[in-house]
Parts: sequence; C-alpha cells; structure tokens
Amino acid sequence: MDIKTIDKEYVANTYKRFDVAIVEGSGALCRDDCGKEYIDMTSGIGVNSLGYSDPEWVRAVADQAARLQHTSNLYYTQPCAELAEILCKRTGMSKVFFGNSGAEANECAVKVARKYAAEHKGAEYCNIITLNKSFHGRTLTTLAATGQDSFHNMFLPLTDGFLYAQPEDIEGIEALIRDNKIAGVMLEVVQGEGGVNALSAGYLMAVERLCRENDIVLIIDEVQTGNGRTGELYSYMNYDLHPDVVSTAKGLAGGLPMGACLMSAKVADVLSYGDHGSTFGGNPVCAAGALAVMKRMDDAFLADVRRKGDHIRERLTAAGYEVSGLGLMLGIKTDKPVAEVIAECIGKGVLCLSAKDKLRLLPPLNIDDELLDKAIDVIIEALKV
Repeated sequence: MDIKTIDKEYVANTYKRFDVAIVEGSGALCRDDCGKEYIDMTSGIGVNSLGYSDPEWVRAVADQAARLQHTSNLYYTQPCAELAEILCKRTGMSKVFFGNSGAEANECAVKVARKYAAEHKGAEYCNIITLNKSFHGRTLTTLAATGQDSFHNMFLPLTDGFLYAQPEDIEGIEALIRDNKIAGVMLEVVQGEGGVNALSAGYLMAVERLCRENDIVLIIDEVQTGNGRTGELYSYMNYDLHPDVVSTAKGLAGGLPMGACLMSAKVADVLSYGDHGSTFGGNPVCAAGALAVMKRMDDAFLADVRRKGDHIRERLTAAGYEVSGLGLMLGIKTDKPVAEVIAECIGKGVLCLSAKDKLRLLPPLNIDDELLDKAIDVIIEALKV
C-alpha cells in the first residue's frame, strides 16, 4: 500500500506532512513503512502521554471496548463518572463537561463565562480577553479567541466578543477591563503554538487579582500544558493560581480524542439541562484511556517529568542554546532555520516539532533516560550551524 500517494489523493490538503509514514510504535519509539526507527520527541503534539502502545493503557482501552464502546449521554457509564471524580478531586474543581477536543473544551469555557456574566452582571458582559500569541483552537469561536491574525485572515467574519492584550502587560488588561464589559479572561500558562513562552508568576497572579476584583471568570487553557506535561498535573499548579474554569484535552486520554472543561464551585451550576452537549463526550473507551493516564500521574511520576525537563534544559543550555517552557514542554531558539534542524533530526531518527522560530520538544512523559539522552545528542548536533 502506497500510503503517501493515497493520502495525497484523498485526504484534504490541510497538513504539510513530513515525509514519514508511521505504522507502529512502542514507548518513545516508532517505525515507518520502510522499517526505519525514530525516537519520538513530539508524542503526537503532546497527545501520547505514555508513548505508543503502553501496555496498561492498551489493556484498559481494549477491555472497555470489548465491554461497552458507546451509549450516549442519556445514560450513566462507569468510566465517565470515575474520571470526573478523579479530575475534580485532584484539582479541587466541582464539575466536568466532557467533549472531544481542546477546541470543544474552550468553546464550553467561553459559554460558561458568558452565561455566568449574563446572570450576574448583565447580558452586555460578553467579552473575553485573551493574549496575543495565544492559540485556543480552530473552530470559528476558538479562532477568534486565538490572538494571532495569521489564523484569522481567510475565515472572516469570526465570532465577535474577543479582545486581546499583550503578554506580561497587566496595564493592558486593566485598560480592557475598565473600558469594556468583560465576562472572562482566558490564558495559557505556557503559550505553546505562540513559541513555548511561559508567562511569569507575577503576571499570572496580577491577572487573577483583577478577575477577583471585577467578578470576571478566569479560564486557564490547559489543552497542551495539562495532564502532567509541565511537571504538575496542570500547569497552573506550578503557581498559586485558582482558576474558575480549566480546559484540557491532548494528553488527557493518552491518544484518544477527549476534551474536558473543569468548573469550580463558583461556576459549577452555570450550565443546566440543554445548555450544552456532545454526542461523543465522555465516551467510555476514551474515558478508560484517560483513567489509565490519570492513575499513573502520581507525585513520583510528575517529579520525574520535572527532572527530565531540567535535564534537557541543562544539556541544551550547556551547549549554548536558549530554552523556554516548563517540564517536558520546551522550546529551543535555533541559530539556523528551524525547518533545517527538524529535517536533520528526522534524517538521524529523531522526530521534533516547531513553534514559530523555535524547535519544540514534547516527548512522552515516561520516556526513559537512555533514549532521551540519545535524542538530545542528535538534536544538539542538528542545531549546530
């Protein structure tokens, strides 16, 4: 089967794929259709939390698929209920809405903020502040939330009601709050697609203070940063932040499509019957995969993520490169075009990503030290001019 030829003929031309057809994988290793092996430092853009075909994850998913693959949200299922309980108990949140993706989780977050504001301050309080360089999804509403014009231009008009502030400019957010009717503020603790830029603790705390003073819903977008990626279960836990809403997806179900919108006690009862829904949200098989992931994310596991992230940072810094990000979500400033670095890494059996002009690393959270160091050796060599 000529995978690439068939794909080019029949799949919508929305992806600039690398010249690699992956057919199987185990752990942090995968193989292409020619039998070449790669160390995957991308984990499906932060999705394969436990790498490829983790035995515990496979068993949980297969067992659930053999028992019950889907009902609908008109009925209760054990995996959905158990996952909601775990997420709430580990975050201190009160309720969860399950969808299929990060964009859906963020759409739900916007709905929660707007309905809360309408009920408590008036329907005119409908605006959501996000940041320039942010990325919140590809639906028309989450594109509008994304603070990058390059994602907007071909799809106008987008959903109204989004305002943008500069990262780290607290005066800018203060001005937007003063001059507009604001329902919510939506932030990524680390702006992934915007260049793997971590926001400062002082700025994040100041934003939360403004939200509290003005009864504004604080939304933390944990689509890429969540589920252990930064060395805490969710990235806001690296700081003393208390969001009202947390959206997440990507690594939540370890490779299956699942998004979640977590709501604090303040907004837990904002959504009522008929306000929102999802055919596949909370699907039992996806929930079983997510349970397998969550049950692995104990303190020791998360500490090991931090250790590995520190190790990568130390090695690359020692080699003379600037590193941004948190945990195992890292960006590296390159001295030559990042596309050249990625191509050299692929040629030497290591898969990497880009984010703006940086090399981006999102390895499986459980990658072993030997493979990690082998990959870093290749990356450092490819970074050289």
